[in-house]
Amino acid sequence: MQMKRTISFFLTGWLLLAAGAAFAQSALQQAEESYRQGKFSNALGIYEEELKNRPNDPFLYYNIGNCYFKMGSKGLAAANYYRAFKLAPRDADIRHNLSLALAAGGEKLVPAGMPGALHKAFFALSYEELKGLFFLLLWLCCTLGSVWLVKRKFGRVLALFAVTFVLCGGWMWWRHTLETEPLAVVAAPSAEIRSGPGTNFPASASAAQGHLLLVLDEKDSWFEVIVKSQGLKGWVEKSAIERI
Repeated sequence: MQMKRTISFFLTGWLLLAAGAAFAQSALQQAEESYRQGKFSNALGIYEEELKNRPNDPFLYYNIGNCYFKMGSKGLAAANYYRAFKLAPRDADIRHNLSLALAAGGEKLVPAGMPGALHKAFFALSYEELKGLFFLLLWLCCTLGSVWLVKRKFGRVLALFAVTFVLCGGWMWWRHTLETEPLAVVAAPSAEIRSGPGTNFPASASAAQGHLLLVLDEKDSWFEVIVKSQGLKGWVEKSAIERI
C-alpha cells in the first residue's frame, strides 16, 4: 500500500513538471509569435513573467533586450543584454546585440586598446564555469601533491597544474572584480549629472541613454555615479537609470 502511494506521489510530481514545462513552452511560443507580429509589449510581458521562474536563463534576458530595443528603449535593452552576457558570454548573438545597444549610447563592449580576440578569450567561460574550473584544478593539485609527498611521483605534472591553477586564480579574481562591479545604465532619454543629491544642486553634465555608470553611493532617490566612458562623477536620479 505504501509503495502505491509512493508511486502515485512521484507520478503526480512528474505529471505536474511535464504540465509546467508544456505551459512554459506554450507561453514562450506565444511570446515569439507576438514578437514576430510586432506586438513587442505583449511579448515583453510574457518574457518577464517567465523570468520569475527562470531567473538565470540568459536567453530570456536576451529576448527581453530585443523587445526593449524594438520599443526604442536602448538603455533597458543594453541592461538586459548585459545580464544575458554575464550568464552566456560565448553566445555570438548576445555579444553582437549588446555591442549594438552599447554603441547606440556611445559605449563600447571591448575596452579601447584591447584586441577583440583577447576580450573574447577573457570571456570564453562564464563566471560560474570559471569557478568550477578553479576548484577542479585545486582538487587536482591537492591530489597530485598528496601523491608526490607519499611516492615522490608526478612532480612535473604537479608543477604544471600548480602554474595553471595560479593563472586560473588570477583570471577568476579579475573576473570577480568585474562581476561584482556595481554597474548601471542610463534608461531615461538622458540623465543629468548633478553635484549633489537633489535638484537644488547644479547640473554639470548629462549622460545619454545607454551610457554605462558605476554606482558609488546612494541617498534617498539619488545615486552617486561615475560615467565610465567619460570619467564624470556626480549624482543622478534613481528613476533615470537601471541597475544591472
